[in-house]
Amino acid sequence: MVSESRTDRIADRIQKELSLMFMQEISDPRLEGVNITGVELDREISYADIYVSIRDGSDRKKDAMAALKRAAGFIRSQLAMSISHLRTFPQLRFHWDDVPDRVDRLDEIFAELDEEEGIESLDE
Repeated sequence: MVSESRTDRIADRIQKELSLMFMQEISDPRLEGVNITGVELDREISYADIYVSIRDGSDRKKDAMAALKRAAGFIRSQLAMSISHLRTFPQLRFHWDDVPDRVDRLDEIFAELDEEEGIESLDE
């Protein structure tokens, strides 16, 4: 088993490399605008759970997740080449992170409430 601080450092490195890869190397239009919101490694560094979102919202979720699943082997091999100090590289598991969508929805609700308060104060 690996120390927690080492797994955190490796997870951070994977997140940075993935972010660069999505900005520069991956040309699949289904993955355009994908954000890596987090990476978690298990203690044995066998699996990397990668959390993703797209700024456009969940409308493109299905296509993006299918593209990520299909490209997982290629992405893993590219990452293994850029992070070469690991004896074996973890299997990648992609997960949709719906937190950004929920934050956007909360922002909309707060804006509506602010708007309603403004209207009510004008009526008084």
